[in-house]
Amino acid sequence: MKPPANPSSGVLLVDKPQGITSHDVVSRARKTIGTRKVGHAGTLDPMATGLLVLGVNSSTRLLSWVVGLEKEYTATIRLGAGSSTDDAEGELGATADARTLADLTDAAIAAGVRQLTGAIRQRPSSVSAIKVDGRRAYALAREGAEIVLEERPVTISVFEIVETRRVSTGSTTEWVDVDVRVECSTGTYIRALARDLGGMLGVGGHLTALRRTRIGPFAIDRASTLDDDLATHLLDPAAVAGQLFPTIALDAQEADDLAHGKRIPIALEADGPIAAVAPDGRLVGLVESVAGRAHVLVNFPTGAGA
Repeated sequence: MKPPANPSSGVLLVDKPQGITSHDVVSRARKTIGTRKVGHAGTLDPMATGLLVLGVNSSTRLLSWVVGLEKEYTATIRLGAGSSTDDAEGELGATADARTLADLTDAAIAAGVRQLTGAIRQRPSSVSAIKVDGRRAYALAREGAEIVLEERPVTISVFEIVETRRVSTGSTTEWVDVDVRVECSTGTYIRALARDLGGMLGVGGHLTALRRTRIGPFAIDRASTLDDDLATHLLDPAAVAGQLFPTIALDAQEADDLAHGKRIPIALEADGPIAAVAPDGRLVGLVESVAGRAHVLVNFPTGAGA
């Protein structure tokens, strides 16, 4: 007899290990928790590690508001050659000569980083998941198509050099590895930052390590591993919504009316969504205030598969 689906709803923070896809993480979570209704807010490449935010059952409805939050990463940029994928998984291009790399100063690297900080325009990697004529760019690139995506505006609020290491064989400099910390708007490609920094310095560059450490208010130090009992690590939907939005407490009648789509009076004014919470602590919905009444943006039903 098939076991009943797990009705629990919540948000799960997972530390993705290297070498698996974000979809692999979702599949593991589905099996561990016991429900098919699991989604994620933003992928990580197989090479990357770090924070994935998952929604379980009705809490998948919160993910739309998590996707657009600011991200934080730590990464290693290797200067000395570009890559067909802008990271270590691709085919390396021509390498810079040892003398050029030896002459590359820390000051020059820092100046390049400054030029890539702030509001910039960035051309996404040709192996990104962006769709071109209905197909993913990476799929077209694997078939040998030449893909040049349009530049798009992104904001790099922090691009900080943590450490610079010169990788040498004897007296010959082979690579310059730059460990960095980046805080950026959604849609930023850290691989593209590595590519553009290397191009700006005239030596080529690609990414050799990437770890996502934060999405909005959610930090990696709160994340579970895939070896944990994930069902016991679900974050309460109302608590998560309270970290993202202003909150109003409803009485029992208001909670029932709102759940049925009624536009109840609301005193709180806000420019964005407001989390509406029932007396028992349950997240009833996200609403917006229009002329003193709550207009439902999304409701959060309870029950298995909600």
